[in-house]
Amino acid sequence: MTDQNAGAPAATPRKISPLAITVVLVVLLILGFLAVAAVTAEVLWYRQIGYLPVLTTQWIAAAAMFLIGFFGMAVPLFFAIDIAYRKRPVYARLTAQLDRYQELFEPLRRLVKWALPSAFGLFAGISTATQWQRALLWLNSEPTGEKDPQFGFDVSFYLFDLPMMQAIVGFASAVTLIALIAGVATSYLYGGISFSGRDVRVSKATRIQAAVIATIYLVLQAASLWLDQYASLNDSAGRWTGALFQDVQAVIPGKQILAGIAVIVAVLFLITAFTGKWRLPVIGTALFLVSSIVLGVGYPWAVQQFQVGPDEKSLEAEYIGRNIEATRAAYGINDVEVERYDAVTNAEPGALRNDAVTTANIRIIDPEIVSPTFAQLEQIRQYYKFPRSLNVDRYEIDGQVEDTVSAVRDIDISDQEGWYNRTLVYTHGYGLVAAYGNQRSPGGEPVFLENGIPTSGKLGTFEPRVYFGINSPEYSIVGGERKRAIELDYPADAESEAEASADASGEAAPAEDQSTKSETVKEDGSNGRQNMTTFSGNGGPELSNLFTKLIYALKFQDMEVLLSGAVVDGSQILYDRNPVERVQKVAPYLTMDKAPYASVVDGRIVWIVDGYTTSDDYPYSQVTDMNALTVDADSERTDPLPKPVNYIRNSVKATVDAYDGSVKLYAWDSEDPLLKAWGSIFPGTLESVSEMSGDLLAHVRYPSDLFKVQRAMLGEYHVTDADAFYSAEDRWRTPNDPVSSAGAGAQALAQPPYYLTLAAGADAEPNYSIYSTYIPDQKGEGSRDILTGYLAANSNAGSEAGKVSDDYGTLKLLTLPKGDPIPGPGQVQNSFTTDSEVSRLLNILRQGESQVISGNLLTLPVGGGLLYVQPVYVKASSGTSFPILQKVLVSFGDQIAFEDTLDAALDALFGGNSGASAGDGDTTPTTEKPADGGTAAPDAGTSGGDTGSGPTGGSNAALDAALGDMKQAIRDRDQAMQAGDWTAFGEADARLRAALEAALAAE
Repeated sequence: MTDQNAGAPAATPRKISPLAITVVLVVLLILGFLAVAAVTAEVLWYRQIGYLPVLTTQWIAAAAMFLIGFFGMAVPLFFAIDIAYRKRPVYARLTAQLDRYQELFEPLRRLVKWALPSAFGLFAGISTATQWQRALLWLNSEPTGEKDPQFGFDVSFYLFDLPMMQAIVGFASAVTLIALIAGVATSYLYGGISFSGRDVRVSKATRIQAAVIATIYLVLQAASLWLDQYASLNDSAGRWTGALFQDVQAVIPGKQILAGIAVIVAVLFLITAFTGKWRLPVIGTALFLVSSIVLGVGYPWAVQQFQVGPDEKSLEAEYIGRNIEATRAAYGINDVEVERYDAVTNAEPGALRNDAVTTANIRIIDPEIVSPTFAQLEQIRQYYKFPRSLNVDRYEIDGQVEDTVSAVRDIDISDQEGWYNRTLVYTHGYGLVAAYGNQRSPGGEPVFLENGIPTSGKLGTFEPRVYFGINSPEYSIVGGERKRAIELDYPADAESEAEASADASGEAAPAEDQSTKSETVKEDGSNGRQNMTTFSGNGGPELSNLFTKLIYALKFQDMEVLLSGAVVDGSQILYDRNPVERVQKVAPYLTMDKAPYASVVDGRIVWIVDGYTTSDDYPYSQVTDMNALTVDADSERTDPLPKPVNYIRNSVKATVDAYDGSVKLYAWDSEDPLLKAWGSIFPGTLESVSEMSGDLLAHVRYPSDLFKVQRAMLGEYHVTDADAFYSAEDRWRTPNDPVSSAGAGAQALAQPPYYLTLAAGADAEPNYSIYSTYIPDQKGEGSRDILTGYLAANSNAGSEAGKVSDDYGTLKLLTLPKGDPIPGPGQVQNSFTTDSEVSRLLNILRQGESQVISGNLLTLPVGGGLLYVQPVYVKASSGTSFPILQKVLVSFGDQIAFEDTLDAALDALFGGNSGASAGDGDTTPTTEKPADGGTAAPDAGTSGGDTGSGPTGGSNAALDAALGDMKQAIRDRDQAMQAGDWTAFGEADARLRAALEAALAAE
């Protein structure tokens, strides 16, 4: 008989299409090249900035942790599956259903045996790779010398060891549990476990494997329970962080007992591996579960309800005391100097005689309001920009330290079109503009001590170009070997204006930095001629070859980087230019302060950035959300996620050069245990404070975010007596900002802290400080907005190279008497608003549809009491407008004064003579009082519109002529401002001042 298929050709295996193989290979090559490009870009950036070891350390640590996690999960899981399969019963009776499962699973068995452990290992590796910081801290930790009050361990055990131990035990428990499940499932599939009615049959091999794994799992649970007793010292689930009476008396002993039971049950499972009897381990497991409910939940609940509840105050006193002590130490508020301040409320003549320095430095320029004023007067061109909030700094001018309001003139390319302009031409900002904080011009504008383009003033010669700033473009290509400079430096007509201004003031503009090439060329599409420059620093990776250009073309998705002929030899690409982001990249372990600031230091514009080391593992210290505590009326919340902390140190002061982007990290708190560990992890990255120049130290200040966190904690933890603390009878809070523009229904935001030169205390010396006030922490109709405390931190680090002032960082808390209430900011603002005379004068200021803006309400401990000062600005509602300082409100006790200048207001407040002169004492008033004692309307020029001339007191030809000249000068000045013609603006402003003097003389 012949097979019918004998002569048929064999089936040809289906071949994979060459096109499909090509597509897959191309895709893999593209993905591989993109990965290589991303890695190379990071390496080039870190190598150029000098912190490549930071990147390699992170990668090596993350890779090592990934491998540990991968193999730590994959290997046990593989062996659990493999052993269960190899030790399966050969002649096991399978049900029909299991038999079908085996038929389906068998072809995939080898794949699953390798793929399943690999998949779990991949997820485990990724998870553990993110823990590289915790692992490195553990390996590089050192003792702190401080002991916890419960177990007597060094605090470093809780900061470094305990988190790592818990992570290891948790990971091992997860691996063991997954291996147990995988092994049991494999055994069941191949007959190692079978069910026959109510009987369960387990093969010997399966029994041994399951019992051994269960033993390991229970031992790990015992270790976890044992570690949990230590973790209770930073548990924040209770009313206060730490182990309280319930924890010490019930929870901790319960965990110790449960850990012992878990070990006993583990031994029972191990015995079962050899005896095959499951009764004892099953009973032990049930006992363990019941004990967990009784000892872990029931007994602690009973202790809390029947023992603590009726007598909580006395029973918790010891543990509240621990919480108070630890919290004050962890937040750096344990050394706060507390002083009773018996504030007087009567404004007596000459009361400020002993506070002459503080009075002369009272800041009347509000950095949150005058940014538009800076922009209108100093922006010069539309491609420059000032930040919304300006910086409060100080400089030594003519031998005297002056508080200033300053900001860099950054570049703004939002209106620029074309890759060439956005990347190669508009590359940097120019100059730092600074104004006296305590002075105003006769027109109400700030008095600049450094301004103009090219920059000139009191700060001497410095490199004015800002290639690295808050608003710098995503990336720019600069420098290189060029025949002609193409980077816009500054407009040429601005130079002639600056020279004219310098001639008028007698100040010579500083010479240009000869390290840059500067030439004057015609820029296509612009009005007038422009001064151009070529970057000569070392600020970014060089685009030295085709491969590097391709890398960055892919990174920024701009093929012009690769194709443009304007990218020449030696060109550098600048990116990651925000100073905070640059510091964060080279110091990934730091929490960054939200308020970097730029200062002129040693002939350079330098960004100063504060960095914090934080933890939420400090025993007994109260855990809080740092992101919530740093929000106030001037600082919105940028991160919606909470950042729990119960330990914080301003451990690093970082600087970023605004010209070349170079970063330096100074170990500010060398005793911080976290910083010591990070210094060992990244050796050579931290410089000593002794390397800081005197000029740099003169601009270092106490960081605002740290101060906000500390003031929030001191609102409750200024009370050190456990009984009083429990009763919360003297809790304080920061008052709401009285001038916040939050609408109806919006959440009230706290008043921000302010930097001022002040003397905190009766015999204190005036110092540059940051301060805030307190009112009672009450809500509802019974709440009172009266001052209870005044907190100030000395922000003067000194000016001697390498030596920090001993007084820097000193916290002074002034406590006010409760018998004679002092009005708080909210009450004072309400008094300003409801005072009939103030309301009448404000209505006059609103003439001509002008908008009145209340500035920051400052509180100063002077004259034996508390002085409130608030500048009042006027802004036109339409047309070209910007805030102009017109009036100053002051209050002392229940008395109020409202005058053109702070000096006049203080004299009016203190019986005609305050005893001290304010910084604006020489300012010519912008309003004049008519014969009837009223107040004339403000100078119309200050609001950008024609608001009238005010009462004249009768017909006067000379006065009428002067008023006509004033109106014409105002119109000319507004037109010049809109056109950006600052020469014409200055000429019109001079005519306005002359007309004003003529009007005053005629009247």
